[in-house]
Formats: sequence, structure tokens, C-alpha cells
Amino acid sequence: MAIERITFPGPGGTGLSARLDMPEGPHLATALFAHCFTCGKDIPAARRIAGRLAAMGIAVLRFDFTGLGHSEGDFEETSFSSNVNDLLAACRYLSGREMAPALLIGHSLGGAAVLKAAAQLPHVSAVATLGAPFDPAHVTHNFAESLPEISENGSAEVNLGGRPFTISQGFIDDLQGATLAPDIAGLKAALLVMHAPRDEIVSIDNAGQIFMAAKHPKSFVTLDDADHLITRPRDAEYAAEIIATWADRYMALKSPAPPPGAPEGIVRVTEADADGFLQDVNAGPHHHALADEPRAYGGTNRGMSPYGFLSAGLGACTSMTIRMYARRKGWPLDGVSVDVCHDKVHAQDACTGAAEKIDTWRRRIRLEGDLTEEQRQRLLEIADKCPVHRTLERSSTVVTELL
Repeated sequence: MAIERITFPGPGGTGLSARLDMPEGPHLATALFAHCFTCGKDIPAARRIAGRLAAMGIAVLRFDFTGLGHSEGDFEETSFSSNVNDLLAACRYLSGREMAPALLIGHSLGGAAVLKAAAQLPHVSAVATLGAPFDPAHVTHNFAESLPEISENGSAEVNLGGRPFTISQGFIDDLQGATLAPDIAGLKAALLVMHAPRDEIVSIDNAGQIFMAAKHPKSFVTLDDADHLITRPRDAEYAAEIIATWADRYMALKSPAPPPGAPEGIVRVTEADADGFLQDVNAGPHHHALADEPRAYGGTNRGMSPYGFLSAGLGACTSMTIRMYARRKGWPLDGVSVDVCHDKVHAQDACTGAAEKIDTWRRRIRLEGDLTEEQRQRLLEIADKCPVHRTLERSSTVVTELL
């Protein structure tokens, strides 16, 4: 994944700081990410979701709203409406680069903002929200004790997440005047609502209101016990995986051409958890899996082990090879299943005469159908001709280079 650090003009001409996560391979589509209230473009949830989508071939622009992070402007002079306008400015910037976003993703108040903005963006085909409020004014509960002071003096300094922010009465008025129901009902894009039932900042009731206000196609996925900011890596990883899989259905992604010299494409493996062994495995834009180790070996057991993937490759190739042969012969093969187990045994046990250990894969093949004994034996012979079997039996060369 390549990251471009850019600044684009906001609605009032102020510079908005952004990062554009670009796929290293073919660029298939673009997404725009809106962060939560007083957060920024670099929160863990934004980084992980952007990384996953970029691995699928989807570029992601994530930026700081006016007055936040590295963006210019005064936060005191911003509002919910100005956040929506910032989103529209980001879309104009992307459109100017011929990268108009097909997917909008919004976290918390950013989720409310993308729901509001999507009505003005006909090129958007999918919208995903994370812990979004149905009523934007919901965020005022974060500084409810300061509302009287804001009303009396026109503004007040409040503490949000350990940082001071000046909130104006104009900001409050704009929030209270914002309604999302008409925008959600008129949404022309597919909607994915994600929310944690135990969210203590924005209650799960908001997700229900958003979902009920929307027309189909719409989907709801629970974030289980995730916190509002989705700070735990495994929660952000889960959200990223769901959004990536769901968005593929509505964005009509085209599979990229395979790179020269690699007719079956490239498999990219990226570390997902530096504290354990969890790995993202991406094969092109449509296929994703997780690799891990069992808990007994320091992993989190969220995916197959590397040897499990090798066994899966052997089993899948064996079944495909048998099916292809039976189909060509017109034999009554109703079904195939292959059990594969891997072990390391002493080479002398495998009749090689050597003392070192070697890898052994054992296959147990089940053939269903009205087959003769001769046909069954022939299919067993054909199993040994599967390409992965041949690769494992003969010597291989691994060429490695540092990028």
C-alpha cells in the first residue's frame, strides 16, 4: 500500500490535510472515510479499514475535518453542516483526479455526515456507518454540563477525550437543526449499518433508527463488545473485513489482469497484529483470508496455520483434478471430499534411508456415486496427478528479494 500525503482546498479555501491510501496494484475504485467527532484521519479504525480496502484495489481518502488534526481553520467556527461541506469538497478533489468515490464510510458523527452528503453524490453506490447517531445533536451529551454556559456566553471550552475544544452556540444550533431521516429515506446507495450493542457513547437504538429509515438494499452487522472508537485491533480488523466483503457486492469491481509472469496473480500477505501472528492474506481484489497460529503457539487461532493452507491447497487441487477427470469420462461421480493431515516423520520411515525428518501429507479420499471398483481405482491414480501433489513431491525453489 502506498500512502500519499496531500492537502486539498476546503469549502472556504482552507487546506484540509488528507492521506490517500493507494493500492500497489490496479486501482479498481475509490472510497472516502469520515472520522468521528473531534477525532482524526489516523485513528486505528480508519487506518485498518483503509489498509484492507487498499489491499482489495480500492483507494481510500481519509482527511481531517476543518480545525482538527493537521487541517487548517478554527474548530470553533465549524459545525455539522461544515463537516458535510468538507466531505463534498473531498469528493470534488477526488473527482478532479478522476477518482470519484463509489463508497463512503463514516465513523460516529462522521457516519451522520456521510449519510447527509450521500444524497448529493449520485456517483456513490455504497455507504457504511460505524457507531453513527441517528440524530446529530446526540453528540451534545458529551458536554451536556457546559450547555448552559454555552447558551449564556455564546461559547465555552469543553474537555473532550482529554483535549480542550471551544464549542459555540452556532455549533449547537446547527446540530439541533440537522435531521437525517429524509436523507436516509432518499438514499440511492446500498447501506451497511455497523454498531456495537454495548456502545456507551452512541446507543444501539441509533442503529435501529437508521436501519428502519433506509430502504433496501440495507444490511446490519453487530460489532459485539467493541468500544465506540473501535480501538482494539481485532475489532477494527473485523469491521474492515466486513466492509471490504460487503462493498464488493455493490461496487461492481472488475478483477485486474494478472501481472506479467504470474498467470494466477499475486498473493499478498500482510501482518495484521504485531503482538501475535495474525496475517491478512489477499489474492486479488475478491479473495481474502486470515492466517494465524493456535493459541498454544502464541497466536489467536483466528485463521488456518501456514501448514493448514498448504494442506488446503493439496486437498482442493486433488478434488478438482478428480472431478475434472470424471466429468471428461462421463462417470457417475456424485461427490468428492478429501481429508488432509500433515506431519513431520523421520525420513527412514518414508523409506528414503535418510536420518532427517521430512514432511508427510496423508490424504483420505471419499468418492460418492455409483462407480465401479475399476473406476474408483482409476480416480485414485488420477489424484496423484494433481499439480499441487506433483509440486510437493518434487524439489522446489523459493527466490526471495527485499523490496
